[in-house]
Amino acid sequence: MMIYQEKLIEEPFSKYQVMKFLEKKLDRAGLASVDIQRTPLVTRITLEVTNPARIIGKKGRLINELTDTIKTEFKIENPQISVVEVREPFLEPRMVAKRAGKYIEMGKKVRAVLHYLLREVIRAGALGAEIVAAGKIGAKGARAKSLRVVAGYIPKAGEPARLIRVAHLSANTRSGVIGILVRIVPPGTVFPDKQATKVVLPKVIEAATDVTDTASATETAAKAEHKPIPSRQHKVERPDRKK
Repeated sequence: MMIYQEKLIEEPFSKYQVMKFLEKKLDRAGLASVDIQRTPLVTRITLEVTNPARIIGKKGRLINELTDTIKTEFKIENPQISVVEVREPFLEPRMVAKRAGKYIEMGKKVRAVLHYLLREVIRAGALGAEIVAAGKIGAKGARAKSLRVVAGYIPKAGEPARLIRVAHLSANTRSGVIGILVRIVPPGTVFPDKQATKVVLPKVIEAATDVTDTASATETAAKAEHKPIPSRQHKVERPDRKK
């Protein structure tokens, strides 16, 4: 009985360690999700990424290195890694949370970032989405608070809640750490108690500004460069008066 209890605890912990290792190792390659399935013969590890070529490497060199590392450091026998390309990043909660953290760390307004990302997620075909930012959102010294934007149907409990993709990341700002939680209902999800309908966004989210648009800043800089120099007023010398 004790052996089964240890196995029941060790397996999920081992999966968690492997997932954290891969997330840290492949963060720059646009890692969206990690799926680990154990069978009696092999351990299948599926990586969903935006840039498969960067992970595979030349002649599969990087994949072989990852396989050897997982086998030796995490004591997993016969791991097999497969790479799947992500077609729509806005339907992957980890990618959305990572973008939100990047924009917030750049100094963008948190509310504007959440509205923009929620609009793009719904436009990508999601049946529902929720983005929450919690922490020192205001200026330095302000109290911690949370902002939440949601659209569509998001079940929070029961069996339907397992159909939702969830990710939680954090953004490090000058005022403190801001936690970002993203929940997305992918297109094609079928709920047993509710029929999927078209999501209608509120006007304030539909009219959200693109936080990636730097046109206004470019125009301001261009105007400053081509600003006409004010003409100098030359002093007119009067002829000397005869004494």
